[in-house]
Amino acid sequence: MGDAIRNEDANKFDTEEVSVVQYVRMSTEHQKYSTENQGAAIAEYAAHRNMRIIRTYADSGKSGLNLKGRSGLQQLLRDVQQPKPDFSAVLVYDISRWGRFPDPDEAAVYEYMCKSRGIRVIYCAEPFNNDGSMPSTVFIGIKRSMAAEYSRELSVKVFAGQRNLVQRGYRQGGRPGFGLRRQLISEHHEVKGFLSRGEQKSIQTDRVILVPGPPEEVATVHRIYRHFLEDGMPERVIASVLNRDGIHFEIGTLWTRDSVHQVLTNEKYIGNNVFNRTSFKLKIKHQRNTPGAWIRKDGAFEAIVPIHQFRQVQAIIGRRSGHLDDAQMLDLLKQTLEKHGALSESVINEDDDVPSSGTYRSRFGSLLRAYKLVGYQPTRDYTYLEVNQSLRKQRPELLEEITERIRRSGGWTQCDPSTDLLTINGEFTASLVIARYKSTPSGMCGWRLRLNTSLRPDITVVARMDQFNRCAFDYYVLPAIDFLADALPTLVDNGFVLDSYRTSSLELFYQLAGRLPLEEIV
Repeated sequence: MGDAIRNEDANKFDTEEVSVVQYVRMSTEHQKYSTENQGAAIAEYAAHRNMRIIRTYADSGKSGLNLKGRSGLQQLLRDVQQPKPDFSAVLVYDISRWGRFPDPDEAAVYEYMCKSRGIRVIYCAEPFNNDGSMPSTVFIGIKRSMAAEYSRELSVKVFAGQRNLVQRGYRQGGRPGFGLRRQLISEHHEVKGFLSRGEQKSIQTDRVILVPGPPEEVATVHRIYRHFLEDGMPERVIASVLNRDGIHFEIGTLWTRDSVHQVLTNEKYIGNNVFNRTSFKLKIKHQRNTPGAWIRKDGAFEAIVPIHQFRQVQAIIGRRSGHLDDAQMLDLLKQTLEKHGALSESVINEDDDVPSSGTYRSRFGSLLRAYKLVGYQPTRDYTYLEVNQSLRKQRPELLEEITERIRRSGGWTQCDPSTDLLTINGEFTASLVIARYKSTPSGMCGWRLRLNTSLRPDITVVARMDQFNRCAFDYYVLPAIDFLADALPTLVDNGFVLDSYRTSSLELFYQLAGRLPLEEIV
């Protein structure tokens, strides 16, 4: 183990017992980097330097590519910003455990956040000081770049493995879709059962395939194709008919033009396994890939829609824009702009009178270029429309997760399908609110919080989303007794009021909702 303290500050650490914290992170590729092994090495390092470890921040099984999902590091950075942190240094096993950020400067930013508060980040297993000297600065820069390069090389290897599995007919990631289910099979192709929403396989050699779902869902898929081909109904009309008949899309959500369109155009309904339509390499930027970059295996799964019907549908959808030249497509886009006053992907996709956003993207290279050609320059950021659409899809998943966790704790729930209000154990009600992240004009972090007081829930659970609006950053559990309709906290004073209700997870809420069976005394 390298000696990371040899500067003047080391004398202080050697002569006076000081309080420090440790940060450990375990990715999944190397057992030697287990949090236990890191903790043992850090403890030995601290014992030889008169350091007392008062707290551990841990991220187990988390990628080091960015800050998302790393609740341990996020909490550490929040604690660093407190007025009087109760520790003098952060002990980390090595630079790679701090993170394998694709941009090495990101690692430096988080370290500087600590340094600016007088808290040093010490890499216990590195053979050089982290004392700000020229040699240490050069070495740390090199090691950060090496960590980033490792991530890039690993990304290439992982993608090659995924491509191989897809071409062998195995499903790689993503939700199965309406009318389909994920089936888990062993390496010997023995059926092991179904994976529920949110579940992941736990054995590396197991594989996942798609199979037809419940008969009623498969019948609905056939009905959608029948309405489209035989009755000539467009997607929006089909969605309205299904909603009118009380047929829900997924977990009680309503059908939309876009969800019907997905059923009509996705090749998985004819058994084709298509991967890499979009990519998010190194978790830097989502991008849509051209069909030439797609990886596919035709006939990988059991089809639930006849191929000839699927081809008929694609031909009809293709003719919507295939006979239109560029000028005609742009004229339609102008009409949509005049109708709605703004353009976005969701606005275009929900308009039956224009081709889909994907068609505009394919024809003109990007939606922004199409916008420019019709003279539309967004004066504000309209991406919130797509964000809101994404959050609407995430809401049922969060509700299902909360319901399942309460069930595991011994409790039970009833959900009002019209309001999503949960009645827990028949004793109290709870409402879920998703707070969308939105950067303020000054560049600070901000969240838009709207409480639906008309539901009058006993408890409101607020999921505050991360800066990408992809997952919950933290939570607020707000009891009605403290948040009456006429006494809600305002923007000015909510900082101190709300912080006492903040929690990094909902474990305490699940414990509150949990129940233990009592044995009958005879």
